Amino acid sequence: VQLQASGGGLVQAGGSLRLSCAVSGRTFSSGTVSWFRQAPGKEREFVAGIRGGSTKYYADSIKGRFTTSRDYAKNTMYLQMDSLKPEDTAVYYCAAGSPISSTRSSPEAYSSWGQGTQVTVSS
Repeated sequence: VQLQASGGGLVQAGGSLRLSCAVSGRTFSSGTVSWFRQAPGKEREFVAGIRGGSTKYYADSIKGRFTTSRDYAKNTMYLQMDSLKPEDTAVYYCAAGSPISSTRSSPEAYSSWGQGTQVTVSS
């Protein structure tokens, strides 16, 4: 499985960005594809995910601001980020795996990772 994340950049607080994750080697109907982020000096944290191509999960810290979706035809997952805050600044990664419900937020449960894309939100 290969994942390619893109779409990061510099944006002012309150602005929006859309990240893309192109997936090859598996389809969304199997397993889970998720977004994680890692800020400097902090652990990698779960942001949002899609299981089986339809069930969506979100971290409490971004609920109501971020939305994840997928395009079956393009085998691509998206993360629409609105009302961005400086604390959203991080490298964002997409990852694929087959975690059980209790581990879907754990980076260790994912076997394949994209290269990451930097998101910087200025105040």
